[in-house]
Amino acid sequence: MPFSSSPFASERALSDRVPGAGVTAVLGPTNTGKTHLAIERMLAHPSGLIGLPLRLLAREVYNKIAARVGSDAVALVTGEEKIKPKSPRYWVSTVEAMPRDLDVSFLAVDEVQIASDLERGHVFTDRILNRRGRDETLLLGAATMRPIIERLLPGVSMITRPRLSQLEFAGDRKITRQPRRTAIVAFSADEVYAIAELIRRQHGGAAVVLGSLSPRTRNAQVAMFQNGDVDYLVATDAVGMGLNLDVDHVAFASDRKYDGYQFRRLTPSEFAQIAGRAGRATRNGTFGTTGRCAPFEPELVNALQNHTFEPVKMLQWRNARLDFASLGALQVSLNLGPGHEALTRAPVAEDMRVLEHAARDAEVRDVAHGKEAVERLWEACQVPDYRKLSPAAHAELVTTLYGFLMRKGCIPDAWFEAQITQADRVDGDIDTLSARIAQIRTWTFVANRPDWLKDPERWQGIAREVENKLSDALHERLTERFVDRRTSVLMRRLRENTSLNTEIGKTGEVIVEGHVIGRLDGFTFAPDAAEAGSDAKALQAAAQAVLAGEINTRAEKLGNAPDDQFVLTSEGIIRWTGDAVARLSAAEDALHPRIRIISDERLTGAPRDKVQARLELWLKTHVEKLLGPMFELSKAEDVTGIARGIAYQLVEALGVLERPKIANELKDLDQPSRAVLRKYGVRFGAYHIYFPGLLKPAGRALAALLWALKQDNVDLSSLSGAQHLASSGRTSFPVDKALPRDAYRVLGYKQAGERAVRVDILERLADLIRPALAWRENASGEKPAGAFDGRSFVVTQAMTSLTGSAGEDFASVLRALGYRMEKRPPLPAKPVVAEQSVPETVATETPPAEGTAETSNETSTETATEAVAGLPAEASTEAAAEPVTVEDAPGMEPQDEPAQEAEPALEASPEAPSRPKTRPALRRRRKSPLRPPSPPASKPLRPRRPQPKLPRHPKLPRLKLRRRPPSPS
Repeated sequence: MPFSSSPFASERALSDRVPGAGVTAVLGPTNTGKTHLAIERMLAHPSGLIGLPLRLLAREVYNKIAARVGSDAVALVTGEEKIKPKSPRYWVSTVEAMPRDLDVSFLAVDEVQIASDLERGHVFTDRILNRRGRDETLLLGAATMRPIIERLLPGVSMITRPRLSQLEFAGDRKITRQPRRTAIVAFSADEVYAIAELIRRQHGGAAVVLGSLSPRTRNAQVAMFQNGDVDYLVATDAVGMGLNLDVDHVAFASDRKYDGYQFRRLTPSEFAQIAGRAGRATRNGTFGTTGRCAPFEPELVNALQNHTFEPVKMLQWRNARLDFASLGALQVSLNLGPGHEALTRAPVAEDMRVLEHAARDAEVRDVAHGKEAVERLWEACQVPDYRKLSPAAHAELVTTLYGFLMRKGCIPDAWFEAQITQADRVDGDIDTLSARIAQIRTWTFVANRPDWLKDPERWQGIAREVENKLSDALHERLTERFVDRRTSVLMRRLRENTSLNTEIGKTGEVIVEGHVIGRLDGFTFAPDAAEAGSDAKALQAAAQAVLAGEINTRAEKLGNAPDDQFVLTSEGIIRWTGDAVARLSAAEDALHPRIRIISDERLTGAPRDKVQARLELWLKTHVEKLLGPMFELSKAEDVTGIARGIAYQLVEALGVLERPKIANELKDLDQPSRAVLRKYGVRFGAYHIYFPGLLKPAGRALAALLWALKQDNVDLSSLSGAQHLASSGRTSFPVDKALPRDAYRVLGYKQAGERAVRVDILERLADLIRPALAWRENASGEKPAGAFDGRSFVVTQAMTSLTGSAGEDFASVLRALGYRMEKRPPLPAKPVVAEQSVPETVATETPPAEGTAETSNETSTETATEAVAGLPAEASTEAAAEPVTVEDAPGMEPQDEPAQEAEPALEASPEAPSRPKTRPALRRRRKSPLRPPSPPASKPLRPRRPQPKLPRHPKLPRLKLRRRPPSPS
């Protein structure tokens, strides 16, 4: 034979046999039952050995054989695991770990097409050429291996097996649109994790299979997919070999991978190996593209569907007969060529790179003398680099192990225990646990060397226990991250058509099988956000019967509920015991809004009619309770003529009507008609016609809501801020420019400058301004504080306290009412009186209403010339002489009410001054400033002395005290 180094030599003498004698090649695509045939043929022999490409698949085949012939008759040998009974008849192994000294009747090598792989191919080529069974040898693989096997093994028997099911192309789909029982394939861990996260959010979860996972973790993830806990599997190309999966569809999310040397596109045969996982036995399968993978070209689709691929033309080969005489001889033998045109020398593998690094170490060269020492070094170089470190770092570990073996005869237990202890931790994330598993797999491999440790079986058990513990922890982390256990269990029960236990919690939670899937708020079921996937409708269907019964029960309870269980919010929502059950909508009549029930399709028929009737009755009662005077006025039969028109406009304005809008009607309104309107609670003010009894916060908030429902450009959320300020009892607050003026009017306020002032406060302000405008000298020639000439006045603290504003804010209020600022010279100083009687103190300020802001106490009210609000700072020295002058102010029309009505008329006439009658509400324990009292004649005059300030009680309104002017002596 023309092969150098005798590549076809077997452990048995085969010189008298043809290379292919006794060899049968069973070839065909995936899902042809090749592995099942090999198991059946092996069990028909008294002994046998089968080599498989993956530890995972080897474990699966071992379990099948042990289940049939018993665990005492079968052994498992992999690089990291050995199960050897006393006298096994059958051996299951990975291809790399196939025992060399076995003489068995049957031998099989699976997935022989891997012989063309750059990294592992030389191992498979060696088994194809050199390993034989006494009676039968099977080579299992793809049909692309047929020509090259016939060339290398003349006389081989060929069997081609057809695929048991059809494989069809399904086109391109989004990741979230993939059908159930789909395997999505990508070629990097980051991409696999990202796809699994997306599948979890949409469909409840996915199993994850990576080449870097330990076999135990991969088994656990695959089992989760196989038993139906999840319907999706996201994997690398590790899924394409040896894993028997119940997959209906394979979707390629990528078509490029890194093969250890470069990024390249998969070959058609590699696509076929992965796509062939779809379909089991006689059930057809499909494949397609998704994600960032470009659609397949027609030629590739045709090749995958018809299993027509280019045959393998070259196999990787490395010399198996090594020379251990010296390090140099070993390296030379590893670099020999194959001597056959169908074979090519394999690239430098991981173990050869480690050997090169070790050979450059002086200590290793000093020790590696003789056949046994060199052979021991080569065995140490076979330790896989599970940690995927650099060749130099892995070589350092190998040289350490070799040093122990050569100097001490074995690896010290203390050192080995320290390495295992370092990896024996289950905390950390997925990447951390994966790194620890890679580390412990190294020590598991070392422990399985027969003579590297004093007690290898003990350390094998310890290392396997740690690896299992880390693998279980990694499986838990993967499941926690990529699987929603609750959803997956529920979906499984639904697919099994099992009746689910459903109940409604006390606070509305909808509980299915102990898991909350949503919430029943009033008459609306809101599913949990986690149930937004494609199976959300199925979950709702499972709870449909319970939801329908609960909704009907709630409708019955609401129909009989008392009024105090209902609340109308500022957003127009009616809540019943906290749940939103209806929403108000606009109608033609603002006082009679419509009601729209908030519910889903489950509330129908008589229960819905009962809810509608009860809510309409409550709303009618609620509106009439808070806005009763308007209903009484609109129904009054004794209001006729012009008064009827004014009443209609007042009701249309929801209880607050600006006086200028009906100025013409008021001129023609006689006193009897006014009296009738007053009987129904109407107040004629200087600026507004309104119902004083409807200025309470609750009534105004309801009126504002009814008004807003009829407006198209008013946002209820923006109105709620003004409603909150109004309901706090404030007499004024800053204006929000986003709200229209009418919004403040229906709230019971007038937008005056920069502030909104309550309408009744404006009337009280007019009562304070009127005495300052209309004055006349008394017998002593005195005039009231703040009065000038009948057309101007000086702002007092009583005025600013009443509106809860001062400075420029109060000035803007006055300007909005029609007043202007005017500078006047200061009043002449009064002569100083040496002795005078002790004056009585009279309160001249109205206590501020609840919620008003108190102004500063620095300004004295003892003089009649107080600073005018709103003056610039540079004019402060002349403030006492700058009054506010009336200039076409609203409310200046002649008084149109009888004296007992006390309605303000701010017109002042210097030619015919008159003393106005003040309202009793403004006469809070004070005397009119227009009537200075005379001192008692019996009291002697005393020198004037400063009056001490009275302490302010925290619970009493703050009062400003002023001395009464002394009478002339």
